Amino acid sequence: MQRSTDRIYTTHVGSLARPVSLLDLMKAAAAGEPVEPRLAEAQRHAVADVVGRQRAAGIDVVSDGEQGKPGFFSYVLQRLSGYEPRPGYGPLETFRAEVEEFPEYYQQYFQGAMTGGMAVPAESVACTGPVSYIGQEQIKRDLEALRAAVGDAGPDQAFVCAVAPSGVGGNEYYPSESEYLDAVADALHVEYAAIIDAGFTLQIDDPFLSDVFSYGTGTAAEKTTRARLYVNAINRSLRGIPRDRVRLHTCYGINEGPRVHDAPLADLIEVLLTIEAGAFSFEAANPRHEHAFHVFETVTLPPDTVLLPGVISHATNIVEHPDTIADRIVRFADVVGWENVVASADCGFSSQATYRPEIHPKIVWAKFDALAEGARRASARLW
Repeated sequence: MQRSTDRIYTTHVGSLARPVSLLDLMKAAAAGEPVEPRLAEAQRHAVADVVGRQRAAGIDVVSDGEQGKPGFFSYVLQRLSGYEPRPGYGPLETFRAEVEEFPEYYQQYFQGAMTGGMAVPAESVACTGPVSYIGQEQIKRDLEALRAAVGDAGPDQAFVCAVAPSGVGGNEYYPSESEYLDAVADALHVEYAAIIDAGFTLQIDDPFLSDVFSYGTGTAAEKTTRARLYVNAINRSLRGIPRDRVRLHTCYGINEGPRVHDAPLADLIEVLLTIEAGAFSFEAANPRHEHAFHVFETVTLPPDTVLLPGVISHATNIVEHPDTIADRIVRFADVVGWENVVASADCGFSSQATYRPEIHPKIVWAKFDALAEGARRASARLW
């Protein structure tokens, strides 16, 4: 795991906008048109370009931008057996408390900013049969494209995202939620291990863990019990994988919005730190979560644990000033030690393959430039 031993290093959360040429081919493939091998070639070009741009912007730990995925969780339809799509993807249902409080805003937001312009429609999925991994060819293509783009970069310089077991649709087949999550964990272990074997760091994306505390029902103890069910599934999926090759990203799933129902990091930190990961990524830049550094004034990090706090936001088109970014970095460095902080973003910048990503790509690259400069300024202050 990358550590900031001589300066503050930088990374991000993973997803970046896909080029129109790739989106067109993904859309054609989803419609059943025969677009191979053009699709594979377009993905390789897109990954090479996005890696080069990350490095040019000063990002130390890069990703493939999830260029080959239709969405951060819907891609599992291509990689796991036992699932069926469920039409009528409804993001308005996902955040019911927010939607009920601000219905006019969310009706407009989800219809326009999120679902409009998708190259591949987002759908809910349901487990209707035994789960197994069938995505060997897809993950092989992803990993080969990234390896070609990063050259001989080691695992502390490149990461690959994969969804958490809790993000893989609803269960309509297994007798219990625990048995279902165990089956998904065993299937996803194949993808996780392939990423590690290819020489990269694995990032597990799990916004559903924070959703338990933000939107789950029941008492605080009941929410914690459900969260531990998710954590147990993650740890099962990581068996045999070195802890220092794993980073865990949790967020709140929505981008722009009031966000008044987001559970603070303090609510989930105890459960979160029981995951067998060497680094933890979380929101700390948007105004609902900028106070998150206070959590670590009383919570001790497990040994050899790195924090990847968001110091730029995926939920605003404002490009953060480098001095603001430096301030955010220094706050965390002061409480956990600068060697345990790698500056990151709150969340991804194109969680779906869409022609209209949440933040315009040109603005994203300006944010990355500011992130690198903010890290340089923080380093000058800390060293």
